[in-house]
Amino acid sequence: QVQLVESGGGLVQAGGSLRLSCAASGRTFSTYTMGWFRQAPGKEREFVATINWSGGNTDYADSVKGRFTISRDNAKNTVHLQMNSLKPEDTAVYYCAAVNSRGLMTTKTRYTYWGQGTQVTVSS
Repeated sequence: QVQLVESGGGLVQAGGSLRLSCAASGRTFSTYTMGWFRQAPGKEREFVATINWSGGNTDYADSVKGRFTISRDNAKNTVHLQMNSLKPEDTAVYYCAAVNSRGLMTTKTRYTYWGQGTQVTVSS
């Protein structure tokens, strides 16, 4: 069982930055592929970024490439999402997710564990 708790959301002006964190419980964090997803009001939850168990491989949604960076610290059981050059369309609840896998995972239905989410609001 893995429990995930996100933090770091908030209100920021367009062009600004935020760093989201996800703290995971459990001794097997390093065996999990991690992902970030987001859900805007009235829209489906969508993939943002994923990182493999070692942190050596990452993948991003086209809409965030070059602006967002996912990273992990297996010693601290944490995964981060650095978000730069934020746009109003990045406004959403951001969710951290985990799945026991060796590879990258961009499909939300493949993830086993989810956090409660953290709100990110970007004003224009």
